[in-house]
Amino acid sequence: NVGYGIDISIKNLAELIAGVTKFQGQIIFDSNKPDGTHQKLMDSSCIQSLGWKPSVTLAVGLQNSLDDYIEFGRILG
Repeated sequence: NVGYGIDISIKNLAELIAGVTKFQGQIIFDSNKPDGTHQKLMDSSCIQSLGWKPSVTLAVGLQNSLDDYIEFGRILG
């Protein structure tokens, strides 16, 4: 995987995925165990130094992945 160089919190990522998948439930975080990773930024500086740039946003990439998953399910029947 190659990060696209923009930081996003785990909460914001969960909300983005919920939006893309049209999830209507509640996202619950266990505040009694706040020692987990709150966010993680993948360092893509090495590949960017070779001229690579992301061609899609995270939201578009998630939507494309979901669309591919749904289409693959239709193919398999």
